[in-house]
Amino acid sequence: MNIRKYTSLLRAGIMESLHFRLAALVLFFGNLVYIAIIFYLWKAIYASSPTDVVNGMTFTDTLIYVVLASSLFSFMEMYFVWEIGRSIQSGKIVLELIKPMGYRHYLFWSYSGSLVTNFFSVFLPTFLVIEVVTKGAVEPGFNLLFFVLSVIMGVVINYNIDLFVGTICLYTESIWGINIMKQVIVLLFSGATIPLAFFPQRLQRIAYCMPFQSIYNTPLRILLMKTPDYYEVIQLLLLQLFWCVTLTILTSLFWRISIRQITVNGG
Repeated sequence: MNIRKYTSLLRAGIMESLHFRLAALVLFFGNLVYIAIIFYLWKAIYASSPTDVVNGMTFTDTLIYVVLASSLFSFMEMYFVWEIGRSIQSGKIVLELIKPMGYRHYLFWSYSGSLVTNFFSVFLPTFLVIEVVTKGAVEPGFNLLFFVLSVIMGVVINYNIDLFVGTICLYTESIWGINIMKQVIVLLFSGATIPLAFFPQRLQRIAYCMPFQSIYNTPLRILLMKTPDYYEVIQLLLLQLFWCVTLTILTSLFWRISIRQITVNGG
């Protein structure tokens, strides 16, 4: 494997993202507004509760979870489905497929530059702000190391889900409805909008049987551990690894089968 061609795409992606510095700035300040809204919303919810701990989470835990879940979504979302759908509709995908680099690898590495820039421009500043607001509630330690490892596997899982849904577009030649449905399902069952701890027990069991919760919920559960339970952390990471491997195999097989059925109307 030639690493140089992938690092070249990574550098190009970073440089392209840096051309839109104002967009990153707007996104960061949008997150600040979101923090303020979420702070007062959940403060009101906990104020109406008879206890300080709701579903095993304090107000500070919930605030950290919800805010960082939003910034993780901004940082990790790659929008592959839109790219694949546009390529199919325009006929551009035919040119992409005959390039010497595999189309799936090209997609990932061309978007990886935005991951790097969004991490430093969106997630890291948001994390520092939430640390100040909560007075250092997230204690630095091994939980941060496990959190980073978990986020990396979350990116891989998210990539495979997007690629799988994008591959469906080879059959439908339509992207809008499929992608909206995918986003709703992922946002709901990944914990990106509401912590899974607040779900009814039956819905929690369903969510934990799906790969989506490994994208955001798992990294945030690890991050919020005051004293990491290494047995639990290993279990969570192994489950993520299982979904990484399983989804990579399924997506690769689905892509190889589906690419033979490609029809192009544009171009």
